[in-house]
Amino acid sequence: MDASPAARPGPAGDPSGFGLGGRLRSASKVLPEQARAHNRALVLQTLYHRGAMSRADLARETALTRVTISDLVAESIADGIIHELGVREAAGPGKPAIVIDIDRDGHRIIGVDLSGTTAFDGAVLDLGGRMLERRSAPFPPGADAERAYSTALGLIRELTAAVTRPVLGIGVGTPGVVRPDGTIVRAPNLSWTEFPLEERLSEDLGLPVLVRNDANAAVLAEYTFAEARADVMLIRIGRGVGAGLIAGGQPLVGARFAAGEIGHVVVGTDRGPRCVCGRVGCLEAWVNAPRLNAEIAAHPGRRREILEDAGARLGIAIAPIVAALDLSEVVIAGAPSLFAGVFVDAATRALHARTLEGVFADVPVRLSDQDGIVLRGAAVMVLSAQLGVS
Repeated sequence: MDASPAARPGPAGDPSGFGLGGRLRSASKVLPEQARAHNRALVLQTLYHRGAMSRADLARETALTRVTISDLVAESIADGIIHELGVREAAGPGKPAIVIDIDRDGHRIIGVDLSGTTAFDGAVLDLGGRMLERRSAPFPPGADAERAYSTALGLIRELTAAVTRPVLGIGVGTPGVVRPDGTIVRAPNLSWTEFPLEERLSEDLGLPVLVRNDANAAVLAEYTFAEARADVMLIRIGRGVGAGLIAGGQPLVGARFAAGEIGHVVVGTDRGPRCVCGRVGCLEAWVNAPRLNAEIAAHPGRRREILEDAGARLGIAIAPIVAALDLSEVVIAGAPSLFAGVFVDAATRALHARTLEGVFADVPVRLSDQDGIVLRGAAVMVLSAQLGVS
């Protein structure tokens, strides 16, 4: 499948590491040399979140001139990103306006999640984040780096072969520390170290590819589709544990692109299980989904105790982060069968017990209700990089 003519390179040297190249949502004009790309993103962002409107409405909403709006809309119609819905019913004298909107069905995005416990997950999505087709590829724990790559590549090829619309891009959420160029610095669960995943996929597929940390992708889905607050930490728990952070409406990745890498923080002084990184007692070793499922299967009568202990350890780990960044909410993305109820309640109690009384008592810990949150977040990555929409 060829890349869409609308697919344009994302910002070079994206400092955010989220594939966003700046603020999550544009809201004002910028310097003349940046104006066209910024204004195009402003137009598409407005339509994406406000819905169908006329060109005149769009000019008022964005404070851009009608000439600029006409030019940008014409370009986006030619690219297949905007379409005309028809003439609005006239409410008075004068020529009735033509209503326009984002053509959410005109292109497809391929989203891939490499963080599953036993399989890689993938989906074909429309521009509204709706999953149209979903497939998986089994991936046994402990497989080597090339096996992991070939499994991911095969899944993406299977998905692109099923697409009948132009592909805007491919977004991949993966465990581990990921540089802005899509190189995996380290992902122990996939045996990747300094692995140029984005570069290799782009070469093998001939399509725009963005590779980011899975938790960073997930927090974008929660922010864009579930209206999470502007100061939020999303914790993704599967085969591993990682967090994505948005503070003041801005993504945080850190100087080493490792912000949110809470999985390998040692929790407690009672040692505990050995982690895949080789250390003992990491948060990830305590609360990863396979370990919890195995513990519960071995000791079904202790289910509540196991989940309460794991939830409390998570609360202990995140309390300093919530306090340091003054976060408004914490969201957990993981299997409801494990994390709803006992686990979330224990994490909430531990968080509140270990932060300043009366200041952080209103910070909720909740479970995300989004199905395929990393897949949908991968779609937001592509929307941001190609269209400036988030």
